[in-house]
Order: sequence, then C-alpha cells, then structure tokens
Amino acid sequence: MTPPNWPALIEDYLALRHQRGFAVEQMGWYLRDFARYTERIEHHGPLTVDLAVRWAQSSGRDPAHAERRLSAIRQFARHHAVFDPGTEVAPIGLLAGPQRRQPPHIYSDAEISALLRECGRLLPRGGLRPLTYTVFFALLASTGLRLSEARHLQGRDVDLPHGVLTIRMSKFRKSRFVPLHPTSVQALTRYAARRDTFPVAPRSEFFFRTDQAPALRRSTIEGTFRRVRLRLGWTSHGRARRPRIHDLRHTFAVRRLLRWYEEGVDLDRKILALSTYLGHAQVSHTYWYLSAVPELLAIPAQCFERFGQRMPESGP
Repeated sequence: MTPPNWPALIEDYLALRHQRGFAVEQMGWYLRDFARYTERIEHHGPLTVDLAVRWAQSSGRDPAHAERRLSAIRQFARHHAVFDPGTEVAPIGLLAGPQRRQPPHIYSDAEISALLRECGRLLPRGGLRPLTYTVFFALLASTGLRLSEARHLQGRDVDLPHGVLTIRMSKFRKSRFVPLHPTSVQALTRYAARRDTFPVAPRSEFFFRTDQAPALRRSTIEGTFRRVRLRLGWTSHGRARRPRIHDLRHTFAVRRLLRWYEEGVDLDRKILALSTYLGHAQVSHTYWYLSAVPELLAIPAQCFERFGQRMPESGP
C-alpha cells in the first residue's frame, strides 16, 4: 500500500475549504506543521489518534494550545476518513483541561515605544523592512486590529482621505469599517509615500510589504517579533505573561475601557461599540476584559458600590 503523502493531502484539503469560503490561515499553519512532523518522525502509516495526540503535544506549550492543535487535525481526519478507512478521529475533549484563559500582557507606553524603536533598527538599514514593521506594529497598537487583518490590508482597503480601513471577511467571516485617529492617518500616509519611493520593492496590491516580499507572511511577522522581543530582553518575569503580538490588541481594548471609565461614561453602551469596532463575534468577548485584566478588575466593584450608594435606605 502506498504511504500517504501528507503535505499533498493537506494542501488539497485546505484548497477545498478555501473554495467553500472557509478561512484556512490558522488551520493551514497547524496542518502544515503536522505534515512536517510526520516527515521528521518518518511516519508512513495512517492517521491515528496516538499520532495526532503526540503531534498536538509536541509544541511544548500549554494544554489549551495542544487542544487547539488537536481540533485542527480532528477536522482534517474526519475529511480524510472518507478516503482512508484506517483513519482514526480523536474524540472531542480528549486533551481538554480546565478552561482558564491566561490574562494578557498590557503594554506600557514605554514598552510600545521600545518595540517601535527596535523595529526601526531592523535590517537593511535605511530599507523598507524596518519602516514597514514600525508602522505595522504601530497600527496594531493604535487600532486593535488582529495580525491577520492588518497584514491582509490592500491598497483599496486603506481610505486615507476619509481615515477609514475596510476589514474584509475577517474572523467569523465578517467585514467591518475601522475609523482611524488622525495621527494614524498621518503615519500611514507618510508610510505609503515612502514605500512607493523604494525602486527595488516589489509592487503588489498589499498595503504592507518589504524590500523583498510583496506581502507580509504571518510566520515572518511572528519571527521578526520574537527576535525584537529577545533583543529587548522581554520575558514573563514581572509580567502577567511574556508579551505577544496579540497583546497589542488587548492593550488597545483595555486602554479604551479605562479612558471611558475615567470619563464617567456608560460602559455598557460603550462596550457594544467597542465590540463592533474590534470585530468580536459576541459582546461577551469584550466584557471578558472586565473580569480577566487586573487593570480593569476594580471597575465592576466600584460601579456596584456607586449603585448601592444611590439606593434609598429602607427599614428591616
């Protein structure tokens, strides 16, 4: 029997899901990593539960991450089982542990400034790459965009005269408009003008690109961030966790909520607007910040205390 060609089978599966309109970026990263894993361990047999679990746990991360990896391979296994009866599908909940979402790291102004300065020192000096990453991470910090949303921006999506970004078919297959602060508009305008003066930079429809690449790849962005983080000496020591790219999104949301609270506005009404701006599928995802982020934990208690002070006294 011919051993399965996992890279080819996975690419066919991803192409099929893409044709049907499903987002495949995150799943594709997991499944391609699985294919590389089978090659490293020289596995030539069918897809089994044992193989899937060993791969899912091979990243050395927390159990929740292993469960996400196993979920991706589970979906592929259900598809592949139609063609190979020897395929085993891992049962749901096999690696599920206590569902505890780790608090995000909230960047300080000094940390964001340090991140952008270090991006400006990337190679090649004076090239497009350091400029691109400086503006890219600054945009994440100032808008709360997801990494994938920012890197997929095309020229037609960046309306600088009106100061609006169009986020097309993002997570949960939703599209939305994201208004920009005037300072962000100015930074993006300067970037676009300088970007187009680099004669060696490839032309493409994507807004962000480098000296050699017509678009930013997720793996390249994450690798660049890891190198910058290492140079800055950022670890989990003294922090809620080691800083991640996605924490720029969390930082934006937390700062917005804190500012509204300090201004004395009705948070329940504003949270709905923030949820829409961030592209959350449910407003409960936005309310999560009030119970999970140390900087915001005091808000619900203080709101309740003020409510209690307004209540009229009553006898027993």
